[in-house]
This record gives sequence, C-alpha cells and structure tokens, in this order.
Amino acid sequence: MFNWFKPKIYNSGYLPEKDGHKVYFMEAGNPKGEPVLIFHGGPGGSAKIKHTYSFDRKKYRMILFDQRGGGKSLPAGEMKNNTTQKLLEDAERLLEYLNIKDEVIVKGGSWGSTLALLFAIKNPKRVKKLFVSQIFLADKAGVDWLENQSGLFYPDMLEKMKNETPNNQSIAKAFAEMINSENLVEQVKAVSLYGRYEWVLGKLNPSLEFGEITADDIASTRVYINYAAKEFMLEDGYIMDNIAKIKHIPTLIVHNRLDFVCPVQGAYDLHKVMPNSKLVIVPDIGHGSDLLQKTIIKETKAFL
Repeated sequence: MFNWFKPKIYNSGYLPEKDGHKVYFMEAGNPKGEPVLIFHGGPGGSAKIKHTYSFDRKKYRMILFDQRGGGKSLPAGEMKNNTTQKLLEDAERLLEYLNIKDEVIVKGGSWGSTLALLFAIKNPKRVKKLFVSQIFLADKAGVDWLENQSGLFYPDMLEKMKNETPNNQSIAKAFAEMINSENLVEQVKAVSLYGRYEWVLGKLNPSLEFGEITADDIASTRVYINYAAKEFMLEDGYIMDNIAKIKHIPTLIVHNRLDFVCPVQGAYDLHKVMPNSKLVIVPDIGHGSDLLQKTIIKETKAFL
C-alpha cells in the first residue's frame, strides 16, 4: 500500500537548448517501470510531484516537464518560439532524450488534458492509455465561457475585467497588452484580474484581493494570457475534429460536476465520441478540489 505515496525524484535536468528555451524535466518512481508522460496545467504552470500520486511508484516511471516559459524552464515567461506545437515537440524530444521507445501512458489535467489529447492525436501509436481530468478542449466555446458566459454566475468579477477592456477587443487580448508592456503597474493589474480570475471561478465567496505579486507570478501569467489571447494556438474544434485518430485508446475522464473554469459539457462531449472511455463526474464544485483529486487517484488505480 505504501507504494502509492509520494514517489521521489531520481533524475532531473534540462533538455538541450532549442529555440532559445531550456526545458526542465524530472523523473520519479521506478527507472525501469512502465513510462508515464505527465502534462501539467496552465499554460504557464509547472510540474509538481503530486501529479504522480495516481501511480504506483514501484511499477511506473513518471516523466514530467515544465513547459516553455513556466516553472524552472528558462527563460521564465518567454513567449518567443512558445507555441502549442512547440510544447508537443518538447514532449517528443524528452522521450527521445530519455531513450523511451515503448508506448507510454499519458496523463494531464486542465490545460494538461488539452496537451495530452493533442499528443495522442499526433502520436496515436505511442499512447497506451489516456488519463485526463478537468477537460479543456481549447475551442471557441471554452474561450467564450471564460469571457462571457461565466458572467452568469460571476457578473461582479467579470465586470471588473471588462471595465479594463477597450470596446470591441477581447478581454484576453486587452490583458495580453498589459502583461506584455514594460509598465509594472499594468503587469500587476493583469495578474490581479485576468490572471486570478480562474482561481476565483468556483469559489462561493470570491475576491480579487490578493497579497504580494512576485516576478514569478508575472512570468507565469504572461504565458497564460498570451496563450489565451491567441486562442491557445489551435484551430477551433481541432481536438474533436481529430478524435477519430485516438478513439481506440482506453481513456479515463474525471471532471467535477460544478467546474466553473471548464464546464463539464466538454468532458461529456469527449466521452460521447470516445467509445473506449470511462467518464467519472465528481459531485463537487471548483476546477480542483480534494474530492476530485481523491477520485482521480482511486479511478486511476482501478483503470490501470
């Protein structure tokens, strides 16, 4: 039973620099175990050891990396040569660098679920199983939810952002201009409002009042907002339009019922077009929660 707790990192470092980026990676678990490739959320987030908790440390080799501009990857917050396709290429480079030629289990939550699905679509013969949660399909429906529909439940919060947005401009593009400026006040405003709005969604008594904002906060939020402003650098509906390539892959989908960042409709739609998938809807609120994480661990063990 103890094998399921807190795998230790046994290898870490940087991929050879490419496109001006040094991508940080780490490995945990059993170096000779079955490989698991894990995508973190964001964009602009970072890999965490807790992302490995679903897997038996004695049986699995967990491979994680910080996407360009995020976490320990360098330069922090850099958007030059930072695209969705480049992130997928980094994942492929990482497997090659680690000399992993076998099929891999692929896991991801939120933006990580987007990348996990995209990786599988691009490399369907390399993926043995998919474990995705907090589904984000990076389509116009998802973007519209954050910029408009979420105001049905958080009108006061959304109004604060729209008050900072010029007419006929998307919220994301307006805040991208702020975060990309040289004006520190504007950068802090972007972090405080758009950057923290995802944290607000799902809270019953939300507030946009936060403590000190650090340089790391600005760097990670710069990546997030720039991706959002460019509609995550994907054609609308790309994942669902290409789902036939991966519908044969055994897939576990876990999602909170009241996820106000990524509505459960996306998870349900994904499940409906993947006949080899299992959908678990957790009776909880928020984009992340203790019950969601416990369910992910429980269902992953059963699915394995």
